[in-house]
Amino acid sequence: MKRIGYKMKLKTGCKEEYKKRHDNIWPELLEELSLFGLSDFQIFWDKETDILFASYLQEKEANKKTQPGGDVQRKWWDYMKDLMDVNQDNSPVTTPLEEVFYME
Repeated sequence: MKRIGYKMKLKTGCKEEYKKRHDNIWPELLEELSLFGLSDFQIFWDKETDILFASYLQEKEANKKTQPGGDVQRKWWDYMKDLMDVNQDNSPVTTPLEEVFYME
């Protein structure tokens, strides 16, 4: 099992809408992420910087076939693009974070 952590940037004033959309996350998106071996997915918000911190567990080593970015997830990115910094394909701009401590 691999632990993944990264940060993203939420646009100012978009926290409530971001949370509302995630409170109503699409079941088909959760299913797709599970198929990619993701679990224990969580996102935290820093109100002082509008930085989002996300982490999850991934069963398998990511490769082209197992890495997130399926059809449903791409539609979700399109749906969320107005709330956060995104790349040209509407995927969130992410900065990978290095794990420096873990307590089980």
